[in-house]
Amino acid sequence: MKKPYVCPARFAGGLDNPLRKIFQDPQTIAGPFIKPGMTVLDLGCGPGYFSVEIAKMVGESGKVIAADLQQEMLEKLRKKITGTDLQHRIKLHKCEADTIGDIEKVDLIFAFYMIHEVPDKDNLYKELRAILKPAGMLFICEPKFHVTGKSFKAMIRGLEETGFIINQRPEFFFSRSLLLLAPLRKQTDPHL
Repeated sequence: MKKPYVCPARFAGGLDNPLRKIFQDPQTIAGPFIKPGMTVLDLGCGPGYFSVEIAKMVGESGKVIAADLQQEMLEKLRKKITGTDLQHRIKLHKCEADTIGDIEKVDLIFAFYMIHEVPDKDNLYKELRAILKPAGMLFICEPKFHVTGKSFKAMIRGLEETGFIINQRPEFFFSRSLLLLAPLRKQTDPHL
């Protein structure tokens, strides 16, 4: 199986480019789904472009778990928040190659331009569902230049088979996006 492309840490500067706000403003993209006090998992956080802004949105009573596969990306975020009020709101978490790993339950999972990089999507979807609090939300945004309409439909099928329910289909520049809900779970739910 071909190994998927993962954006290398050496390109982190492009991910943090101030011009990015023109097309991918964190307030516009994440703001409608985030409330003060929430715990948010920023999955595939990279150097923290969204993590920092989400931490401001969740406020002092909220928390962001910034998770990435690459330690170098997490170190870039650590340097960015060290000595600021946000360092106590953002918890860095290193994922493994085949699992997110052990983290607390969250209100929202924010997955921006990263699901297409995961080889075993079925296991990922099960793990995402298990991480969400009952009635939690999963926001997925994928780039049209990496994810075809057909691939995105396959992604939707896999998510629905895992029990997620489509709530919204927000539209953002050159992206395919979904807001999904995790239904309340029963004790016999096989995805726990």
